[in-house]
Amino acid sequence: MTDTNNAITPHRPSAGWSLRRTALFAAPLAALAFLAFTLVSRNTEAVAAECVAAQPLAETLAPLARGELAAVSVHRAPRIPPELAFTGPQGEPLTLADFGDRTVLLNLWATWCAPCREEMPALDRLQADLGGEDFEVMAINVDTRNLDRPREWLEEHGIDALAYYAENGGALLQVLQRSGHVVGLPTTILFAPNNCEVAILKGPAEWASEDAFAFIRAAIGR
Repeated sequence: MTDTNNAITPHRPSAGWSLRRTALFAAPLAALAFLAFTLVSRNTEAVAAECVAAQPLAETLAPLARGELAAVSVHRAPRIPPELAFTGPQGEPLTLADFGDRTVLLNLWATWCAPCREEMPALDRLQADLGGEDFEVMAINVDTRNLDRPREWLEEHGIDALAYYAENGGALLQVLQRSGHVVGLPTTILFAPNNCEVAILKGPAEWASEDAFAFIRAAIGR
């Protein structure tokens, strides 16, 4: 039976040893912290270098975020977005990188989202008028049930200029929620041809307005 009154007490090292031990541990930790900082700094510089070509575009667009697009936030420093995966018109797997040769206006929408439905005809017109090899309105449906309904709804409302993109498992929405891009629907993000994120709008807009057309024309240099 153990005598708790005579339990073994660990030896307490002297103050001098404690200081020496702290120094021994602190030196490697400081070196590791410096290495981590260096690696992060280099990675940040690499990302910034990838987007430096989009900086003049952001500066051009900033004063054009007005009127119907007053709620658009143009980034001072264009940035690399999270990896975005979805499916194309034939159900083929795609990522944003597959569209790196063009400017992309990416819109997240769902049939249960009334503001999304309201702005779809305007997005369709924007694609019909300005879409081409250098620009695409990419409306990605994020419904997670009744998956025949989105295509049916588009057909019922004569929306035929937009190609059908979707991510119906919820993964894309979760990625963009975690990154802070999405707090609700619709959300629309503008990407430069190198996939750098230039601007974002958290909410609806009148995409067939003169303000919107001026903004997009400036983005694609027309």
